[in-house]
Amino acid sequence: MSTPPETTLAAARAAAVERLTAAGVPTPEVDAELLIGHVTGLGRGELAAAIVMGRSLPSRDAAQLAEYVARRAAREPVQHITGTAWFRSLRLSVGPGVFVPRPETELLVQYAIDELRALPDPEPIAVDLGAGSGAIALSIATEVPQSTVFAVENSVDAFVWARQNADQVGATNATVVFDDIAHALARLDGTVALVVSNPPYVPDAAVPRDPEVRLHDPSHALYGGADGLDVVREVSVTARRLLRTGGRVLIEHGELQGEAIRDILAADGWEAPATFRDLTQRDRITSATR
Repeated sequence: MSTPPETTLAAARAAAVERLTAAGVPTPEVDAELLIGHVTGLGRGELAAAIVMGRSLPSRDAAQLAEYVARRAAREPVQHITGTAWFRSLRLSVGPGVFVPRPETELLVQYAIDELRALPDPEPIAVDLGAGSGAIALSIATEVPQSTVFAVENSVDAFVWARQNADQVGATNATVVFDDIAHALARLDGTVALVVSNPPYVPDAAVPRDPEVRLHDPSHALYGGADGLDVVREVSVTARRLLRTGGRVLIEHGELQGEAIRDILAADGWEAPATFRDLTQRDRITSATR
């Protein structure tokens, strides 16, 4: 393959946007700028300034960008290409084998943080069941530094990513634990203030339409049985075991699952199951009290 000639950043951005748009990428402008930034080391604001100033893109960088754009046009997630996912204030490492954290999950974390900050307990314990990359647990740990946070994950690949992210973030109050949800952290039974989970909740037959999800997110992080709620049922049982009286559980789920999850929680003896909507007014989070 011949090396592309030197070009301007403006021309490189325009060409990348055009190719990604043609490939059906949902956010071609944002993704083009993220890929150019990954090649050049420029943030999006810096890139905008560099484009205005007419800065050029060296031929070696143009060749690297062309490779990245081709991968993104084939619908590989941009986070896999850059190796990075931003979540709240955290820059996390992600790649094959781990679920890429979504912006909507930041709302779940905000609920969790608000719950912990409102407690009179000076050192509350929080548990994230099914931690994936560690995005939820590490956000809680860094934003509520007086808490002690345990991140439970039973996928080897995801556990490795979570451990790497915990090391990068440097949150000494967070511990990543390799275990199944059903058997996790028995030593903490009856002492935990908050359990939070973004479990796999896609029904087995409901294959996602987006190639980024269908082809690249690990199936164990997506599918939750025939009705999508098998892991939610495990979370309900384990959370009741872990939580002290008055402790709370927060579960993220699909927009049509709130009622079914409230029924599961009520049947398991939880008090006051309630469902909250996200910023698009879709049911997103269900909570209950131990």
